[in-house]
Amino acid sequence: MRDHPIPAATEPLQYRAIGVVRGTYRPQDSEQFTRGFLVDSEGVEIEAVVLGRVLTLMRRHLAMDQPHLWVVYPRCREADHLHLQISGIWEPSTLKQTLLDESDSESSSDSSLELEDQLPQGDDYFSIRGELIYTRPETGDLVLKVRQKPRADGSRPLPFKLQLKGDVPLSNLRHFVSLEVRRRGQQLHLEDYEVMGPMPTRGGKGRGGRGSLVRRDGRGSQPNN
Repeated sequence: MRDHPIPAATEPLQYRAIGVVRGTYRPQDSEQFTRGFLVDSEGVEIEAVVLGRVLTLMRRHLAMDQPHLWVVYPRCREADHLHLQISGIWEPSTLKQTLLDESDSESSSDSSLELEDQLPQGDDYFSIRGELIYTRPETGDLVLKVRQKPRADGSRPLPFKLQLKGDVPLSNLRHFVSLEVRRRGQQLHLEDYEVMGPMPTRGGKGRGGRGSLVRRDGRGSQPNN
């Protein structure tokens, strides 16, 4: 079993947008179970859709009237309006307890099982990696372009844009960045970032030549050859 729902990036320029949100899933209606809302502890309703591979798990093993830590893909179709695609759940305690029940083994205590569900980054954490195509430090507005993997049939999904709140200098425009983000209500707020380097051009070289890794504190390091 993996020890984290968001694995470490395997390539410097690996695109992704993934996070975890704790909330109770409420279907739109009985006939539209895959469309609904995630409702957090403060009552904020976030529009959500359930991807097919999660349906069986939800119906067989989860108490749907209780909050869970959902693994989600974020989309921002409009400013201040977050949309989530539910791709999984991070709840090792549920899987472990199910296996124990099926084997008639002695159950672990509730407190020890709940500790397994906690993440070091906490709830509402997102990892977003892509090209910075818009930044306006004076208003704290950012836009990232995220590309998706080719489908099984070889077709390429269109890239999508994510609107975020945070301060990244204009000098990093058209660079590939790795962002650590926190959800607040219907918005995604920047907590930390790393500049991986300028985006490659068609000739295969970055716009600014050989790039360096720059963290938010301004310290840089040359990438390994």
